[in-house]
Amino acid sequence: MQQEIGFEVILAQPFDQALEKVIAALKVEGFGVLTRIDVKATLKEKLDQDFRLYVILGACNPPLAHRALSAHAEIGLMLPCNVTIEETENGASLARIANPEVMMQVAGLENSTELIAVAQEARARLERVAHTLAQP
Repeated sequence: MQQEIGFEVILAQPFDQALEKVIAALKVEGFGVLTRIDVKATLKEKLDQDFRLYVILGACNPPLAHRALSAHAEIGLMLPCNVTIEETENGASLARIANPEVMMQVAGLENSTELIAVAQEARARLERVAHTLAQP
């Protein structure tokens, strides 16, 4: 059975509030935001194209990252975990969170016992983030 590439959650809040809620929920599960890419601003600056509010967050849980990198240095190509938040047409927001187990499959590392353990723990934490975000 193929797993989904990520988890999606619709948030009733407007973009800025949803972004704050996502960052706070990640923090509760031990993830900090290492990078923040403002896609709307970047596309405007680089291509002079208008785009909806859309941010890509690079989220990292240092203990999990350390375990993964210690097991397989090439896993750094898959870090940090990406989380996107975008504005929807109706004024709500949509958050997407990458599924770490699928990222291991993409990297061809699904046979590494240590990496799978890290991916499973990361997935459990990120699923709790998604569950928290789904609450009103």
